[in-house]
Amino acid sequence: MAFDTPVAFFLFNRPQETQRTFKRIAQVRPRTLLLVADGPRGPGEAKRCDDARAVLRNIDWPCDVRVNFADYNLGCRRRVSSGLHWVFSQVEEAVIVEDDCLADESFFPFCAEMLERYRGEESVMTVGGANFQFGRRRTPHSYYFSRIPHIWGWATWARAWRHFDLHMRTWPLLRETYWLRDLLGHESVARFYHQMFDRGFRGEVDTWDIQWIFANLVQGGVTILPATNLVTNIGFGPDATHTRATGAKESNIPVVPMRFPLDHPGSIEPNVEADEFTFANGFGLDVTDRKVRAA
Repeated sequence: MAFDTPVAFFLFNRPQETQRTFKRIAQVRPRTLLLVADGPRGPGEAKRCDDARAVLRNIDWPCDVRVNFADYNLGCRRRVSSGLHWVFSQVEEAVIVEDDCLADESFFPFCAEMLERYRGEESVMTVGGANFQFGRRRTPHSYYFSRIPHIWGWATWARAWRHFDLHMRTWPLLRETYWLRDLLGHESVARFYHQMFDRGFRGEVDTWDIQWIFANLVQGGVTILPATNLVTNIGFGPDATHTRATGAKESNIPVVPMRFPLDHPGSIEPNVEADEFTFANGFGLDVTDRKVRAA
């Protein structure tokens, strides 16, 4: 059976990872497939980029394939952001998978149902597939809400993506306020994001996700996260752009398939316990300094 929700696949120069992750996408047979690739950083990388793109020639199901390949290297910051701008000029919503994110097959119908259910809910901006609670069950339902966007396999709408600003133009005004502390409820967490947003604003990190996190927080947005992990990152290693620590606990987290029909929460409220666990165990922050309840 074909999958009706558009799927956007981002790739670069890792043919082996691309082969594994795209094989999973092929299993759900999306009717609309948007392919985004960065170009080589030099002649020595051209073959690896070509080999990764060659994986995509094996589309053997009825599919509307749309391609946005860069002829030269744009880098993570510009390629992913420009690719997503292109995706949402084409479609109103999409499931987004990068070449190092191996999704369980249940991830796709989970995202599709979330995109449909919360399509008109402006406060919901991201659907994540990863769960970093490491086996801890934070809800009796199929998913919960978080302040923290997770982008190792995710989905969103054009109506949410319109808030993305690569240059974070409103940050200079917001950085002088207590906005982050009031929203997140901790001085330590506010300082962490303050430093992150400073680096993103100054362009010190070749990434786009800092700007997406910023857009979500500025809008008071929440992210849907599954109660179990649906996506594992297989890209940790020396050839990765950012995830180079092969021994990281976030690497190759086991997946636990989602069960259907989904059990939906009764309200849209961030799960403070789950977020504080991520702040403490993922970011190494002190969460005993609560000053204000998270909004």
